[in-house]
Amino acid sequence: MSAPTLLIIAHGSRDPRHAATVDALRARVRSLRPGLRVEAAFLEFNAPRVPQVLARLAAEDATEVIALPLLLTRAFHAKTDIPAVLREATARHPRLSVRQAEVLGPSPLLMDALERRLHEAGLRPADRPSTGVVLASAGSTDPEAIAVIAEIAREWRHTGWCAVRPAFASASLPRTEDAVRALRADGVARVAVAPYVIAPGRLPDRIAHGAEAAGADLLAPVLGPAPELARLLLRRYDEAHGAGRMLLSA
Repeated sequence: MSAPTLLIIAHGSRDPRHAATVDALRARVRSLRPGLRVEAAFLEFNAPRVPQVLARLAAEDATEVIALPLLLTRAFHAKTDIPAVLREATARHPRLSVRQAEVLGPSPLLMDALERRLHEAGLRPADRPSTGVVLASAGSTDPEAIAVIAEIAREWRHTGWCAVRPAFASASLPRTEDAVRALRADGVARVAVAPYVIAPGRLPDRIAHGAEAAGADLLAPVLGPAPELARLLLRRYDEAHGAGRMLLSA
């Protein structure tokens, strides 16, 4: 019996770097688990869209799909948009069952990926005790998502950083530049900005502009197709496969 298809669901963006990053991440997942069918689809802006991919899989006689939201927090898209799209698609294809996996965060693997990006940007292990980090996420109106980001910042602070402050590119406060300036005001010698986002786009660019405007010493790249992220996708896939959670077949 073949394993369920892994369908990575990304939001989509008018920025072509977004789709390119999703494709690179899909390729890395495939390389980690040869033989597993891995597809990617988008909610908007990019093709293919989720209904198109599910229709193709149904036409090819696939029977099981695990849909994995390429999201770091459980907010509106994970709670509402994606389940609605999946239910509508599976109603059209009653022989196709779909399980929605959990979102990616929080996870120690994401923290490892953040650390990797900071080191790639030039931060040395010896810099850690004198460095304050701004954990800059896209932002959300969902209180649960905001609380998760704040908790991640608190936990990360206990791994040896001088300080860690959350920041948001939209919907919530503080903004990246405000968090950088607050760390400066607290006397932090070195300030690094770590974007807690997966792919480039408008909001990550806003994070970068805020870091530059406030004079941050270092800006890490977005998470992108980091190996830790690819391993996390497979972990969420395995969890959903084992638990049979959120079955959305008609």
